Amino acid sequence: MDVKLDPSRDDLPLLANTGHILVKHYVLDLDVDFKSQIIEGSIVLFFEPGNRFKKQSSSIEETCQSESNEACKFRMPEPCHNPVTHTSTFSSKMGYDGFSVCGKGVKDTSGKDGNHDNWEQASGISSSKYCCDTGNHGSEDFLLVLDCCDLSVLKVEEVDVAAVPGIEKFARSPTLTVVSEELRNQIIRELVTLPADRWREQLDYYARCSQAPGCGELLFDTDTWSLQIRKTGTQAATDFPHAIRIRYRTKPQGRSVTWTSDQSGRPCVYTMGSPINNRALFPCQEPPVAMSTWQATVRAAASFVVLMSGENSAKPTQLHEGCSSWHYYVTMPMPASTFTIAVGSWAEMKPETCLSNDLATERSLSSSEADFRYVGVCGHMEYPCRFQNASATTQEIIPHRVFAPVCLKGACQETLLRLIPPCLSAAHSVLGTHPFSRLDVLIVPANFPSLGMASPHIIFLSQSTLTGMSHLCGTRLCHEIAHAWFGLAIGARDWTEEWLSEGFATHLEDVFWARAQQLAPREAQEQQELRACLRWRRLQDEVRNSPEEMQVLRPNKEETGCVSDSGSSVIKHGLNPEKAFMQVHYLKGYFLLRFLAKRLGDDTYFSFLRKFVHTFHGQLILSQDFLQMLLENIPEEKRLELSVENIFRDWLESSGIPQPLQRERGAAAACGLARRVSAEVAKWIRVNRRPRKRKRRETEEVFEKVRHRWCELVVKHRYTKAYKDVERFLQEDQAMGIYLYGELMVGEDARQQQLARRCFELTKEQMDRSSAEVVAEMLF
Repeated sequence: MDVKLDPSRDDLPLLANTGHILVKHYVLDLDVDFKSQIIEGSIVLFFEPGNRFKKQSSSIEETCQSESNEACKFRMPEPCHNPVTHTSTFSSKMGYDGFSVCGKGVKDTSGKDGNHDNWEQASGISSSKYCCDTGNHGSEDFLLVLDCCDLSVLKVEEVDVAAVPGIEKFARSPTLTVVSEELRNQIIRELVTLPADRWREQLDYYARCSQAPGCGELLFDTDTWSLQIRKTGTQAATDFPHAIRIRYRTKPQGRSVTWTSDQSGRPCVYTMGSPINNRALFPCQEPPVAMSTWQATVRAAASFVVLMSGENSAKPTQLHEGCSSWHYYVTMPMPASTFTIAVGSWAEMKPETCLSNDLATERSLSSSEADFRYVGVCGHMEYPCRFQNASATTQEIIPHRVFAPVCLKGACQETLLRLIPPCLSAAHSVLGTHPFSRLDVLIVPANFPSLGMASPHIIFLSQSTLTGMSHLCGTRLCHEIAHAWFGLAIGARDWTEEWLSEGFATHLEDVFWARAQQLAPREAQEQQELRACLRWRRLQDEVRNSPEEMQVLRPNKEETGCVSDSGSSVIKHGLNPEKAFMQVHYLKGYFLLRFLAKRLGDDTYFSFLRKFVHTFHGQLILSQDFLQMLLENIPEEKRLELSVENIFRDWLESSGIPQPLQRERGAAAACGLARRVSAEVAKWIRVNRRPRKRKRRETEEVFEKVRHRWCELVVKHRYTKAYKDVERFLQEDQAMGIYLYGELMVGEDARQQQLARRCFELTKEQMDRSSAEVVAEMLF
């Protein structure tokens, strides 16, 4: 589709000033209300100042732009009345289990919102009479900028962490005897830097601090993309409160979560991989460099199950009749964009016979619980790492659970449940240690716009993967499992380098799936070559039908990974609704890795890949980190003309089909399996040309196995008797159905266009915003 790109719409701003101050930990305390479709509560952020405190000659031009020379209207705090803290505020039973306490703080029920003006700016905030700024500029106040969108912020306050009983052991300086900002910040500095083997104590004190009273409201305001917070008289990030509490509520139309119904017609809400990530779920630092840990307590009606990115397999705690609380935590620092939540009437799907990988083994095998036995040196920041846990390194199948609506129980038991163990085992055999200690798999509602999505400790799968035989489910499951290593444990430092996640997952899904099926080497090679042929055709179609500027895997070129002095940046094309449906990063990345694996030989390549994973897990990378290490491990005789510069030029920084790939595909002879498929296609073409003496039998079972292709053929040949199959597909398989809308419209057949518009009217309210925008552009 030919689309004129609008940078104000297509580029996603990341405004958080991570160059000045970094969030190290989030504590969320939330209530989910399905009646109002609102999530409400508080989030406590624990900070550590960054290392960029340079003075700048210009005032606040970088992230503070003026609008009509009007002053920025900050909400003024009301007089602060600090409550008296009693020792009984914290249960004596908390101990190291204190972080599971589910008690709520006092809500601000005033309903006021500090967002006085909606300036509709793509970035920045207005200049202020308070001389607010994002850094330290002499007499100007330091300004904290968080990524935030579609939230009603009710109150922002400093947290009096010094009031927490027992916290005094973190006050290292004997001279700080009076409670002060300096004392509170010193306590937080000690808390966020505790060694990894004290992770449980650290989570306990994070929870205790999150429940401490406030000690002064802070000025704040919001614009389209950010929340800005300041404290009068605080001029440097080092002096800014290191623990703040934000009380807020989401909006029903917020773009980070989707309120919908599951396949059984019951209400649910979940994060569906929005282009704006989680900033409409909680105020946060979106740039990937802001790697943090989190813990969350979520309350919902007792009939609901809460699933989340968390190391623990949470169980509900009944608070009172009709209400339950769920608690999850993560000790591995990751970008806030990887946080995921799903709340619904899910049922846990269990196999009919008990498998050996029962969750009872979790306690002895998770990185957080097992004794540390260091088996190597890691390059990441300190956390309880499974790569340093001898038990975890040999664990082929991590504990896992499957959740879905009850109506899909049969499909899950028939297809999904039996596939997870061999796919996990295959992944371990290729890459080694599983980065995460457990896995939940959720079959998400029909409006999910993709076949799958991976987050820490949880995978979302579309119901479309359960259709037919196991191949679609198995390959997609392998793809999402691969993201545990590439995309999560190893992330891209610049989100425009999406190929570092999707290219690797696409390449590895074939390898994992072949091993999961226990194919003989020749059979595995033929299967992979057939899939390469199919992907080659898809890539050719994609290149012909997409804007050239969106075909480039490294669009920022030498500026890749660069941010402003404050840490803010933009993600090129990040808001373009079509980007979510493009596969160029998957396909070109896949063919690059396949090209490199062939050059080295599979044994050498995958041996290197395990070494790369061990070196870079828990870290963010750029393309050159991978390529430089790879070339250092290639023998001189195999390197030939390969260099980082040549790969950038040929594969990553140019649009269209890479020249080395064109030469390779032009010279490649079709494998035996591909030849058999071609022969079968030719046979059926001949059969279809013969005169028919009998009516075709419509076999539902066949349709279920090849429904998408069948619908394409129905549309192409205008087979009106099967239009009902197309309607059903568009409504039940939205993850794949979006492409059919284009087929229905391009033929300019009035009946087909009417069908497309009718289906869109029935489903548009449930679609995610990006999908709805793309389809609407096709139809109207």
